[in-house]
Amino acid sequence: MATGTEEPTLTVDELAARAGVTVRTVRFYSTRGLLPPPVIGPRRVGHYGRDHLARLALIEELQHQGMTLAAIERYLEQLPPDLSARDLAIHRALVASWAPDKAEDMTRAELERRAGRALTEPDLDLLTAMAMLERPEAGGDAFRVDPGLLRLGVELLDVPIAHETILAAHTVLLEHTRSAAQELTRLFRDEVWSPYRERESDPEHVTAMKSLSAHMQPMVVQALVTAFQRSLKEELRAAFTAQ
Repeated sequence: MATGTEEPTLTVDELAARAGVTVRTVRFYSTRGLLPPPVIGPRRVGHYGRDHLARLALIEELQHQGMTLAAIERYLEQLPPDLSARDLAIHRALVASWAPDKAEDMTRAELERRAGRALTEPDLDLLTAMAMLERPEAGGDAFRVDPGLLRLGVELLDVPIAHETILAAHTVLLEHTRSAAQELTRLFRDEVWSPYRERESDPEHVTAMKSLSAHMQPMVVQALVTAFQRSLKEELRAAFTAQ
């Protein structure tokens, strides 16, 4: 698979297999403009890369959240145009954090096929420590895997940082995102939900408010990711300028 500035190398069949969708789905998203066009190679064969795979995973996750294609189009239009595959993977991982667990059982061979690479024992240890997969139980051969988080985890395997540092960063992110989620939930409960319940007793209105809260989640996630990215850039710029 392409990395860095290398040309995209995945065919549409390989892209679909890596993403766990059908070729027909890939083509449908492309016709809707949700996926950028492939790079056309020799013999007019289209080739896809990491950005296509990450964007496809995000689209699938947004659909899983119940968003319509029109809503997904608006969501993607609001994203900065220069987001990398890693940025898109972070968006997808945070969006997925609102959804119920949907891990899949995979054999080692299927896991490596979805990862697009062979996985060493240290690789599996790191992915397990980050709760991106669970090893088979004694006597079993099935890994419990979140396909979306797997993509982000595989990206992290190639980051030239010690695994201990990655795990420490993972712990920091979990602590602060959980704190943000708790504060946002408290704010919605106290300022929106409670006053609404006091005014409205109609069960249909209550159902509508619950639906509103579910549809707000992807927007809140996007705002959270954007704010975090800006803050991180500012902190890194300040840290390295001070050196």
